[in-house]
Amino acid sequence: MELLLQPWPWYVSGPLIALVMVLLIYFGKTFGMSSNLRTLCTMGGADNFASFFKFDWKSQIWNLTVVLGAVIGGFIAVNFLSDGSTIALNPETVSDLSSLGFENAGASLLPPEIYDWNAALTLKGLLILIGGGFLVGFGTRYAGGCTSGHAISGLSNLQWPSLVAVIGFFIGGLVMVHFLYPLIFSA
Repeated sequence: MELLLQPWPWYVSGPLIALVMVLLIYFGKTFGMSSNLRTLCTMGGADNFASFFKFDWKSQIWNLTVVLGAVIGGFIAVNFLSDGSTIALNPETVSDLSSLGFENAGASLLPPEIYDWNAALTLKGLLILIGGGFLVGFGTRYAGGCTSGHAISGLSNLQWPSLVAVIGFFIGGLVMVHFLYPLIFSA
């Protein structure tokens, strides 16, 4: 049981991800979490309103089981396999985040300065969540997939567009952390 309670090192989890990707390639499947949103919208009748949603959603049921597994696995991990320890952040990162107003950086996965109801119900908090959600949704659709789809599945299939998308994700992340984050949270 102690093995399950500890974070798994890269040399265990990395090869397991590679094994799953090899199996998916062997069976002719492509993995992507964001594509499940399209499937769910089609199942809900969105194909009656837009041609983007007209496809055989039943062929993607296997992908929905991945989402179900992620939800169930996340629930089990948080409620039964977490030891409550804090996140090991670099002291410089903690100092940088503290200067931006994050008082308990590393104490939780979701900083209360963004995800707590008190923060989310302020104008700034609401704009951050709605704006961030819009940008993630637009970016995912514009790039033809999300970070996991391009970085894990797309690169495993040696897709050139996924390499371009992953490079763009890293550039966008650097711009966000070094230029936009200080503008948003130091105000």
